[in-house]
Amino acid sequence: MERSLLPWLLLLLCFADGVFQSRAQPDSKGFISIDCGIQPNTSYVHNTTKISYVADDDFTDGGSNYNVSPEYIKPQLSQRYYNLRAFPDGARNCYTARSLAPGIKYLIRASFLYGNYDGLNKLPVFHLYIGVNFWTMVNITSLGLGGSRYEEAIVVVPDDFVQVCLINTGTGTPFISSLELRPLDKRLYPQVNATLGLLQLNRLNFGPTDNSLVRYPDDPHDRFWGNWDSYTSSLWKEISTASRVDNLDGDIFDAPTAVMQTAVTPRNASGNIYFFWEPWPQPNDPTPPYTVIFHFSELEILTNNASRQFYINLNGEPLIDTAYEPTYLTARYLYGLEPLERTSRYNITINATANSTLPPLINAAEIFSIISTAVIGTDSQDASSMMAIKDKYQVKKNWMGDPCMPKTFAWDKLTCSYPNSSGARIISLNLSSSGLSADISSAFGNLKALQYLDLSNNSLTGSIPDVLSQLPSLRVLDLTGNQLSGSIPSGILKRIQDGSLNVRYGNNPNLCINGNSCKAAKKKSKLAIYTVIPAVLVVLIASVTTLFCLLRRKKQGPMNNSLEQQNEMSTSTSHVLINSGYGDNVSLRLENRRFTYKELEKITNKFKRVLGRGGFGYVYHGFLEDGTEVAVKLRSESSSQGAKEFLIEAQILTRIHHKNLVSMISYCKDGIYMALVYEYMPEGTLEEHIVGLEYLHKGCNPPIIHRDVKATNILLNTRLEAKIADFGLSKASSYDNITHVSTNALVGTLGYVDPEYQMTMQATTKSDVYSFGVVLLELVTGKPAILHEPNPISVIHWTRQRLARGNIEDVVDTCMPSDYDVNGVWKAMDIAFTCTAQASTQRLTMTEVVMQLQECLELEDARCAIGDAHNEFYPDPRSDHNLSYNTYVSDRSNDVSQNSGVSMMEHNFGRVPTMASGPAAR
Repeated sequence: MERSLLPWLLLLLCFADGVFQSRAQPDSKGFISIDCGIQPNTSYVHNTTKISYVADDDFTDGGSNYNVSPEYIKPQLSQRYYNLRAFPDGARNCYTARSLAPGIKYLIRASFLYGNYDGLNKLPVFHLYIGVNFWTMVNITSLGLGGSRYEEAIVVVPDDFVQVCLINTGTGTPFISSLELRPLDKRLYPQVNATLGLLQLNRLNFGPTDNSLVRYPDDPHDRFWGNWDSYTSSLWKEISTASRVDNLDGDIFDAPTAVMQTAVTPRNASGNIYFFWEPWPQPNDPTPPYTVIFHFSELEILTNNASRQFYINLNGEPLIDTAYEPTYLTARYLYGLEPLERTSRYNITINATANSTLPPLINAAEIFSIISTAVIGTDSQDASSMMAIKDKYQVKKNWMGDPCMPKTFAWDKLTCSYPNSSGARIISLNLSSSGLSADISSAFGNLKALQYLDLSNNSLTGSIPDVLSQLPSLRVLDLTGNQLSGSIPSGILKRIQDGSLNVRYGNNPNLCINGNSCKAAKKKSKLAIYTVIPAVLVVLIASVTTLFCLLRRKKQGPMNNSLEQQNEMSTSTSHVLINSGYGDNVSLRLENRRFTYKELEKITNKFKRVLGRGGFGYVYHGFLEDGTEVAVKLRSESSSQGAKEFLIEAQILTRIHHKNLVSMISYCKDGIYMALVYEYMPEGTLEEHIVGLEYLHKGCNPPIIHRDVKATNILLNTRLEAKIADFGLSKASSYDNITHVSTNALVGTLGYVDPEYQMTMQATTKSDVYSFGVVLLELVTGKPAILHEPNPISVIHWTRQRLARGNIEDVVDTCMPSDYDVNGVWKAMDIAFTCTAQASTQRLTMTEVVMQLQECLELEDARCAIGDAHNEFYPDPRSDHNLSYNTYVSDRSNDVSQNSGVSMMEHNFGRVPTMASGPAAR
């Protein structure tokens, strides 16, 4: 027979959610029997099978327990149907069974009886999955409120756990009455392997007329064998024996003796046995493929002249080429290794041969549809690690089922990559502010593809596990805002020093960051400055405005201001004399130590990694001996800026301290070598971000005018807080009431320089406001200060020209999603234009700018409050250059294939048989 088109691939990669306790383990037979909906921590023994059923609270952490309505509890109803668990919340809810035998076949059976448990008289329709693979559609609408049904599959379980998931399709609340797992020998059901499974349509015991159900212990595998209805007995007669019917050695189906001891044959000696079924369409497969297994045994002792031979036909065509003759008291079977050819109706006819003296018989039959399992779940180690993390920290969220698959049900707070030929990998995990407590789980160390791990702002305790340093792909590790203690492991320090890992560990009061002491990190201000990811990322306009939203004036004196670095460090104090090169010997008290040039070579690994370049010279990446990362700005011999600018910047940074100004850690004045050592800002320059100007203008005495505010002089620290850098061109006023300084030479950067300053040569605080307005326009538009299209034009004029058309979309950066608050963008534009007014008297002060940008933030916050403001970590898609991070990119594979089938079976003698003590077969 021609082979059907079935891409039968790996069936399962299923992952656990609950923690098994001893009572939830498989019993001595390997059975797991769960009565869903009974009281937690309870169990009972089935009165006939003596199988122990346990409550389901150890197997799932979703849903609620219910009792079926009393009118549907009949004497013949099995106890497992009295209660159920329903799942009104969440798109996917899963049961997890563990301690299985990996690599063997399991019969998995789920049972359902609605029983009007919710009083709604509304029967639901929903889907079942085994792991990430579609199992079947549960549709009980034809059974009535008190009808029961079970769904059964035979699959290979590759791991020591398997998961059964109920999927809400929007057509009623999913529920389940019981869930049973039965291990099967590898030899059984050879059609089942790692690439396909079987979904039972029906398993029929021909012969009995008492509506009995054969199951365990008569069937050691606890399969359900139903029988035909007694009202058709006028068309056929039962053949039975009290003798045992044996299976041959190596029998691949193990039909039980209790089933094989009965058979049916037509009452009319010339009659045929006939039955049929029609395909039952599934969501993605209207005519699923089927396979059938026939069980035969001769139960009568035939005389020498008697014979029983017959043919088996499908839709009038022979299923086997030769006549079949059953063997006395021996269980035999017929089946096809290939699925039956797809058709709209399967008509089975068993008719006697011309030489047969007896009519045909049949003892039993099993009908299955084929489950195609092309979907591969998350890498097994990754999934197991996430299960352990979920269990340890009792994470709820939507953490059910496979972490990454299907994509529509992927867990919150993680990002996956989807290779074409292997399981999905977890590359990003953001558990910031998730209420985690206890120590850091070693399971994080098994996520070998992880690139970004954010555990910040939790209550984690204990030491940092060195196993995290063994993650080959990890680039960012954020541990800030916890209660960690001990020292940073040597493996992590080594990764920090070679530049392969950026570790954020501030605000851990008990964490030792050097070999001698542990100093408590200073408490972070509750009015932390919000920042945004650069415009090369997909960002919301709210992120642009939040950069400035909570600035407030600091009026502390120079010696009272605190130096707040994310990664706390100890310092020593020295009193030094710096010669400016212009005849001025100026005494500076630096709250830092002085480095020699050779020490700088050691700190920077001989100036190996360049972070950037400015007018002063190159900036290099380095590490202090305690592991603190620093940026070293070394003056170049060819620099247009010399000792004068070096002195200015050193003077300014030793007397002003603000969380939004880059802090100087140390300096070097060693012969011809001059360098400044700063706190490291790992997120680099920020063309879209700026904060801190208000403090320079109002919080310093005398006020400081930066004179070179631009995108490349704004840096980001590890918490994406923006800080102003490069004070080599800054000027301080002589008195508090003077807001300008006169200069002999125009300084600044083309595109940012105040036109009034260009004319008067007098720099004011409003000159910085003008430059800030340009940066704000860069933030919103994603354009540089000077555009070339093809003639040079400032971003101010470029924006005004396009806004004259009245369409804000003409100027907003195309990288931004379209759901930003339009009023907030117009407000930001208005602020920018006011900042860049030609006359300084028409410009805002920085205090006014901060207040108005707060209004922009409120507009966006109001929009987000209406929608689903869901903060996820979306890694930087830039390549690693200067101070930026490496790329975090995900390959996406095709969506889940739901290709499987079930159908209904009938026969020429009447309706589908029912089972007295079990659910109705389909």
